[in-house]
This record gives sequence, structure tokens and C-alpha cells, in this order.
Amino acid sequence: MSPVGGARGCFYCDITMDFKNYNSQRKKLVLPEYGRHIHDMVAGLRQIKDRDLRTNQAHAVIGVMGNLNTHLRDTVDFRHKLWDHLFIMAGFDLDVDSPYPIPSEETLTYSPSKISYPRRDFAHKQYGRNIRAVIDAVVEIEDAEERDAVAVDIAKFMKLKAFEYDDEYPSNEVILEDMARFSNGVLSLDEESLSGTKLYRQAKQLPKNSNNRKKQNNKKTVYRNNNVKKR
Repeated sequence: MSPVGGARGCFYCDITMDFKNYNSQRKKLVLPEYGRHIHDMVAGLRQIKDRDLRTNQAHAVIGVMGNLNTHLRDTVDFRHKLWDHLFIMAGFDLDVDSPYPIPSEETLTYSPSKISYPRRDFAHKQYGRNIRAVIDAVVEIEDAEERDAVAVDIAKFMKLKAFEYDDEYPSNEVILEDMARFSNGVLSLDEESLSGTKLYRQAKQLPKNSNNRKKQNNKKTVYRNNNVKKR
């Protein structure tokens, strides 16, 4: 290094500024939660030629790794996880005596199988996602009258959901056509059934209701006869 002359000159201007070491220029950390010092320790283990000394130093590094994660010491297989992490940071290339089976890169870095996304026909979003499953369940009902009665409720539900979707009630004809298409023609209703004047009229004419009405009428006639006798 030769000084540069002149009163205002810079001395030692030929010194190269290469002492700065930025993280962006360093090697990427495999497990960043342990920090760079632990990674340097693990890298130093691979430089030790004596196997017994290397194993002792590996146990020491495991102790330091455990001190960094004291809140996990009560978890199951805590030390086993530390040894696995040690081999991961060493790139699965560390010859030491481990108290646990030495893992391989294939067992720890496996990729899960791809799960196919269930694709369904969403051409009629206004009715909701589950309307097809509901209609398929109703089709399995053997009693025709019961099946049609439930179909009426489903049709009204479809009409309500369609209104919630676009603030407009669809016509009964559209609802009935969609229901027949979803059920492959099994649920085939008419507009009279959907309006509630056919099936619900039959549902009201049950034997229980007729018996109750007969009892009420009998009570009225008895009450009237008693009043006539008193008079």
C-alpha cells in the first residue's frame, strides 16, 4: 500500500472493501428457525475426520438446538425431531452414531399425492350446491305420494333460493323443468301441485283429522241436545 501525495489526498486508497458479508450473498438456510450459527456448527461437523469426536460434537450441537426450543421439550419425540433436523441441515450426509434411525431424503422430503378437486355441474348456481344430492335422495323414495309431497317442498325451496340469487322469482314452469331434468324425469309435477292446491289438500284429509272432526261434531250435537232437554 503506497500513500498518495497531496495535503487533501486519500491515504491507502487501494484498500479493497471486501469485508462486508450480507445475508443475500450467503448460502440459503435449510431451516431458518435455527439461525445461521447452528447451520455453521452442522457444517463444521462434516469437517471433523475423527468419527467418535464428530459424534460427540453432534450430541453437543443437539443440546444447543434443544436450548433454542425449550418450549417444545415436553412434546412427544422431541429429541428425535432434533436429530432429524440435524441430518436435514447436514444435507443427509453426516456419518455419526445417532440414537434414532437415520432418515433419508426420500422419507422426509416426500411430496403428497395430488388431490383432484371435485368438479360438479354448476350451471344452476341459483339453487345451491347440494340441490342435486337432495333430489337424488328423494328419487329413491318408493312411495309415490310421499315422493311427490317432498318434491313440492324441494320445488318451493328451489324457487326461494333462485330469488335469493338474483332477486327475481322464476316461473313455476322453469322450476318444474329443472327438477324433472335433475331427476331424469322421475320427479314430474304439475303447476297445480306446486301451487299447493293438490297435494296439500290431500294431506289435510287424513283419517286422524276426520276422526277428530267427527268427535267434535258429536260433542256439539250432545251439547245441543242437553240444552234442548233443559229447556
